[in-house]
Amino acid sequence: MQSKSAAIHVCALRHIPDVIAETGARHLVSAINAELAPQTPSALSPDRHLRLDMHDIVDALPGAEPPAVDHVHRLIDFAQSWDGEAPLLIHCFAGLSRSTAAAFITLCALNPKAPEDRIALALRAASDTAVPNRRFVALADNIMRRQGRMLAAVENMGRNRIAAECVPFRVESYYAGAEAARVA
Repeated sequence: MQSKSAAIHVCALRHIPDVIAETGARHLVSAINAELAPQTPSALSPDRHLRLDMHDIVDALPGAEPPAVDHVHRLIDFAQSWDGEAPLLIHCFAGLSRSTAAAFITLCALNPKAPEDRIALALRAASDTAVPNRRFVALADNIMRRQGRMLAAVENMGRNRIAAECVPFRVESYYAGAEAARVA
């Protein structure tokens, strides 16, 4: 396990400026359909902004881009290249599904020996509204050869509270237990 300690923050699209200002995040993942994707905030270098053009769907629909293998590979590469010196912010439109799936995938990629169920429970402890996109997680589970453990962990993390959007939250990036805290 690495000794870096920067956290991963998750928020809805409208909270990006505030969360960057409050946390000092210097890396951004936008897991959102292109027509809603934000410009790279001025506080960030463009090469530290990963854009994953996807809709929040599980099954393919005409005119919509579901999470795909390429999205997972790009997310894992971005996560593994993150230096951990400053926080990483992940968002989607509401901070509920695509962003929480991306946070879970990132945590699993950064912590290959940590049990998936404990990472999922840390995510649940951080956000009672998290409902990770199952397709995105299942693709990552296959790519990372987790033999269904990632998807099972997400399915067993407990029911989410229904909400229009999440309260911005954070999870520690290098897993040392169920450490999580709300930002707001």
